[in-house]
Amino acid sequence: MAPSGRTAKDIESDKGNLFGGNPRFLQSYDSTSNMVSWFTSPFKSPLLARNTTGGGAAQPSLQHSDYSMFVDSNRHILPATSKQSVVTASKSKSTQPVKPSVPSIEPRQGLHENQPTNRVAPGGAKNILLDEGSNAAAQGLDHSTEVSRMGSTPSKSSAPLSLTSLAHSFVKIEDEDNENLLPVVKPRLPTSSPLSSQLSPARSTTPSDLGPSKPEEAPKPVKDSPRLKRIQFSELRPRVSIPQTLPPTELAHQSIQAAYSSRLNPFALHPDETRLLRSHICQRHVTAYLNIRNRILRLWVKNPLVGVTAEEAAGCAASSRWLNLAEVAYEWLLRSGYINFGCVEVPDTSHLKVRKYKSKRSKRKTIVVIGAGMAGLGCARQLESLFRTYHYRLALLGEEPPKVVVLEGRNRIGGRVYSHPLRNQDSSGIPEHARCTAEMGAHIITGFDHGNPLNMIIRGQLALHYHALKDNSTLYDSDGRLVDKRQDSMVEKLYNDILDRASIYRHRPVPPISIQGDKTLIEAGRDPLGESGAIISATENARREESARAGSDQLENVPGGMDKLTGKAHMVTGSRKKAAPALAAEAMGWHLASNVLASRDLNLDAVARGMQYPTLGAAMDEAVKQYQFLLDLSPQDMRLINWHYANMEYANAVNLGKLSLSGWDQDSGNEFEGEHAQVIGGYQQVPHGILQYPTPLDLRTHKPVRRISYDADGRRGGLARIQCDNGEIIDADRVVLTTPLGILKDDSLLFDPPLPKWKLGPVNRLGFGTLNKIILVYDRPFWDIDQDMFGLLRESDMANSLDQEDYVRNRGKFYLFWNCIKTSGRPVLIALMAGEAAIQAESTSDADLVVGVTKELRRMFQDSQVPMPSETIVTRWGTDRFARGTYSYVGATSLPGDYEVMARPVGNLHFAGEATCGTHPATVHGAYISGLRAASEIIEELLGPIDVPSPLVSASNKLDSSPQMAGQKRKAEHMVIGETEAAKTLRLEKIEQEILKAIFGEIGPQPTKSGSKKGSNPYLLFTTDKWEECKERVYESRRTATGNSNVKVNKNEIRSALGQMWRDASEETKQWYRDKTSSNRLANTENAATFEARLVSWDERALAIRRKYLDEHPEALSADEERSMWAALGLFENGRRAKMMSGYGERAGPNIKTESVS
Repeated sequence: MAPSGRTAKDIESDKGNLFGGNPRFLQSYDSTSNMVSWFTSPFKSPLLARNTTGGGAAQPSLQHSDYSMFVDSNRHILPATSKQSVVTASKSKSTQPVKPSVPSIEPRQGLHENQPTNRVAPGGAKNILLDEGSNAAAQGLDHSTEVSRMGSTPSKSSAPLSLTSLAHSFVKIEDEDNENLLPVVKPRLPTSSPLSSQLSPARSTTPSDLGPSKPEEAPKPVKDSPRLKRIQFSELRPRVSIPQTLPPTELAHQSIQAAYSSRLNPFALHPDETRLLRSHICQRHVTAYLNIRNRILRLWVKNPLVGVTAEEAAGCAASSRWLNLAEVAYEWLLRSGYINFGCVEVPDTSHLKVRKYKSKRSKRKTIVVIGAGMAGLGCARQLESLFRTYHYRLALLGEEPPKVVVLEGRNRIGGRVYSHPLRNQDSSGIPEHARCTAEMGAHIITGFDHGNPLNMIIRGQLALHYHALKDNSTLYDSDGRLVDKRQDSMVEKLYNDILDRASIYRHRPVPPISIQGDKTLIEAGRDPLGESGAIISATENARREESARAGSDQLENVPGGMDKLTGKAHMVTGSRKKAAPALAAEAMGWHLASNVLASRDLNLDAVARGMQYPTLGAAMDEAVKQYQFLLDLSPQDMRLINWHYANMEYANAVNLGKLSLSGWDQDSGNEFEGEHAQVIGGYQQVPHGILQYPTPLDLRTHKPVRRISYDADGRRGGLARIQCDNGEIIDADRVVLTTPLGILKDDSLLFDPPLPKWKLGPVNRLGFGTLNKIILVYDRPFWDIDQDMFGLLRESDMANSLDQEDYVRNRGKFYLFWNCIKTSGRPVLIALMAGEAAIQAESTSDADLVVGVTKELRRMFQDSQVPMPSETIVTRWGTDRFARGTYSYVGATSLPGDYEVMARPVGNLHFAGEATCGTHPATVHGAYISGLRAASEIIEELLGPIDVPSPLVSASNKLDSSPQMAGQKRKAEHMVIGETEAAKTLRLEKIEQEILKAIFGEIGPQPTKSGSKKGSNPYLLFTTDKWEECKERVYESRRTATGNSNVKVNKNEIRSALGQMWRDASEETKQWYRDKTSSNRLANTENAATFEARLVSWDERALAIRRKYLDEHPEALSADEERSMWAALGLFENGRRAKMMSGYGERAGPNIKTESVS
């Protein structure tokens, strides 16, 4: 907490770190026996290191139910022991190490003999030392050895100490608009070996082995320095990353969830993967590839503090025949930015010799990134990481790792992410040393789950404190009275229905060809049997026809409700056919106006098809007018409808009358899931973290760019030249332009040669909107501090008007207030101005805006004394010379694919930014993803495309097989004469099904942690209980609407209706299901305690049944086939199996302790 009376000048001279002087920005979790899986726990904390024992398998992690006992109701992680160390500032000249309690895990031994000088190991345990005169805990380690790769744990609480080493490195970034300086610290983050220069860890030390901190010196090249050798996947060991004690089904479950957490479909190839592999892989082997890819993602998602190494990726292959698949999967994930992104350090191997390289060295290339927002910083950080990773390959080409320079026109970083420090830094309720800030730009993290890369950076690497938002808003009418919740709910349903009907006219893109794996095998954690078949490119015609049929299906993504926190439509799978509006309105609870026919429909064709460039606003306005003939809508109903209009204008930063009717939601279906959140102490900590960690980027502020001369067609020798406003010239080999779309539309940036017409087309067609805010700071709150937001209905230009046009100008003015007391540490409200109101704010004085918003607050809180704010800040993004707005939208003249064209490079000029990310435009994470994409483009230009080995899959490796079990009857020695591979595969699968049928029939399915859990999700319990009831309702509704008693309904329609039933359910009903899930979690915890014993027992009995079946059917398998089967089950020669073997497809290395099978 800042001392009382602290001034902005005091803060400016403060020598604290990036996070306001807090040395404990990374939180540790003290437990000697329990680890938590990153993606299976509610907190998503990376507590499990990817550390391997002598056998090479990763340590198992606890599941959700096991870990729930360590989390309190406020989502703070509770220590499992009482051994937390507390460090306070010391002025003593002597230093005393304080040793935190850290689980001791033995690391995997190195795979290469020629090791370089030892490096800081990833996430190792370190002594915590107190420097003289320092107010931070500097942590060091013994550099003579490496330590086990333990990750630190993010937490919202500030009590635990970090296990990440810190070393002060202050970078002065000059203030803008009285912004305080943010001195920063440079942590020695975990290192990981790159693909091209894998350097395995040596041996581990326990905390007791560690000595005082020693300064780390950069190794100097000497004559006999070790040589760098490129990793060959064919020489690596498979299976070493597959846990020994984790059942295959549980491993598969975790891997599938990891794929979902990485924006990838676990059961299908990404379109880029399809293009890469289409001529090299058959349909059967797609399943093996997806299994490996998902397992690699599991390693990364479990602990994003540690980069996934080539050895670990190879270890995700269950057999040596799949090693080439592992190599391709690893390199694709690495280059594409799905793993090893963010603040992860890659070892610097530039001092190592390369065995063979071009004798003629090229001049070191320079990559210039223009713009230090999330796209620019993300791209620059990813390039630095990739250049280190591919140092070996660059050296073979005679290249040094290119230099990356970031140019920023402002005197601060972050771009449209800007956390303005408040004048009064006396905070309350936020972590110690966190700054009191107000978000001028980006505000919300829109869901951590299902692939948001900020999840890994904010929670997994920087471990920032954040506040989870709740949709517990209250709406006030224009006269200050509370809006009746029932009426609010009815109008919201009506608004959603109007939006749904307008969405009928949306553009339906042709779905991409999807190459699916075998879902059953992937969920079981098993690889396919048999040899290769036809490559997937040979079957593309059939897949195109199947894809076209899928595109003509009557089901699609339709608006299923509005997310009040973001203003975006929540998309669900539903039917294109809509019920008659009168029937739909009655189902919502509305009473029809007199003389209204139930069959009367809404017709929006006159607007949708009669305009050259139809807009969403025009279609929805027409729907409102037609609904007014069906319903007696009151002026309050009109105000409520227009409040939702304003909320969507907030999401799109523009009046709905400027949004394309056919493409306004072109990014639908890509929404991240989970709770929305705000970063405590300022969102700007994220770009600052990316800038500084693991090493500071080459940032040059005060460098507004005036002109970019680039090589569009190779005539300029591949060179570019950037001219700044101050006349400075910077030469580059490639340029990444990340300026906002508003700058390109403003024509303030000159291009030589001018951008081609195909590039200028989307620049002109896409829109760039404006959203503005008023930050109001008070000495004490007069509102309910437990509500994250509250809304205000705005009056029309003419009081109590029923004309939709009278609401357009004023509906977005102060329509929503964010309560930021829990994130800023001060009583702060942020009033939003959206749509037309945001444009008006650009030319309205601060005084008039503050007086106006205070008047509305006094009307809303009549029982409280509402003072004038002690501090106010007004944003005007539309006139900001470095932005010219806030974020992009799909304008009325936009064409499908405009966002993709925006992303395409022009010669050696690349583009990034939220307006180049078609899947996640207008978002911070979209900007960051675009930076990863631009970095991927550059590395491919430097190294060429990924080299796919040939053959991609080798023949079956019989060395992995096991001999015939003693005591068994003689088997057939040869394959069936004339049997094709396809017939053989079918025969083997049929035999396996018969064996499994015998096992399951006698002892049931294999116990799994996930399978044995009782429902721990209240909504899923609700859907199970209400499925039949809802199904009957949907049937009845369809029968009534169509008059067809034999009508059929799709399951997706039932699911959609169930979602609506849950939203409409009473709070008492929802609470009952929440209580039920709480009791289920306790039962799951108890069940998990006996899981291992039940699993071992099941394995033993299943093995006996399998052996009995083969004894009774000696003719079923040949000797080779039986050996392959036993090998797939982890059985080795002399009838021995790996200790604690768990189920089918689980294979272990030969160094594991084994026991005889009687």
